[in-house]
Amino acid sequence: MEVQGYSLPDELYYDTNHSWGRVEGDIMVVGINDFAQKLAGEFVSVDLPSKGKKVQQGKPLASVESGKWVGRVYAPVSGEVVDVNEALEDDPTTLNSDPYGEGWVAKIRFENSAELENLLQGEKAARWLEEEIAKHVKK
Repeated sequence: MEVQGYSLPDELYYDTNHSWGRVEGDIMVVGINDFAQKLAGEFVSVDLPSKGKKVQQGKPLASVESGKWVGRVYAPVSGEVVDVNEALEDDPTTLNSDPYGEGWVAKIRFENSAELENLLQGEKAARWLEEEIAKHVKK
């Protein structure tokens, strides 16, 4: 789905911290949504979590920096980091060029599938993004 020019793939889960998650069995692949990467501008660095790190839903997972913004990537689910996208350390702009594909940040083995109910999908995600656009984008 597209919301005012921003991509919001239907099959993904979204949190209100602008992270997305794609469920692959008991693993959630995590990244930054299209809106956040466009708002931030070109990324210049990424500080990835360590494999094996325990993370909690809604808490910082990684740090990212662009020329005009320093921010965090938040864990959409609680669990253990089982993989990180080390290629981002060499080319953080992949977060910009392919935020839902090669620009993934980490993979988390999640502990509690009930946490998925705390995330947004479909029309709920679209309405939330419309509100975010209204708050952050100058007309």
